[in-house]
Amino acid sequence: MDALDARLLTTMRAHPRVGLTELARLLGVARGTVQARVEKLVSRGIVVDFGPTIDPVPAGYPILAFVMMQITQGRVAEAVEALGDVPEILEVHGTSGQADLLCRVVARSTAHLQDIIATILSSPAVQRTDTTIALSTQIPYRIDPLLTTATTPTPP
Repeated sequence: MDALDARLLTTMRAHPRVGLTELARLLGVARGTVQARVEKLVSRGIVVDFGPTIDPVPAGYPILAFVMMQITQGRVAEAVEALGDVPEILEVHGTSGQADLLCRVVARSTAHLQDIIATILSSPAVQRTDTTIALSTQIPYRIDPLLTTATTPTPP
């Protein structure tokens, strides 16, 4: 990724509904260059979607929790398959340390969160859970600072 790619991505994030022609104008490059760069970023897996970012809170899911799970040895795939059936689970990450999996979960209420945890625990592959409820988001998901530093040369 070079400086133009970083500028392109930053501009796309700042203006998510802008077309290729307008992106080219904003960046001061040819439209064909922008189109080729976007296609390259998509094919390399750097750009993974063009959909809107959805905030679960106004959509009726004000509770955000992180559920850490210990999985029965050799049954991670089974656990992940069961977790895939729970729509309130937004992400699942394999981790090192005490937990095997870390899930980002949203819920309508604490009672709903308890039901979700009970569903998770109903899988024989899940041995134990530890849940932390987020009280606030201090720094939301961000990528722009990383894009800025991604093209800055690292000092020797």
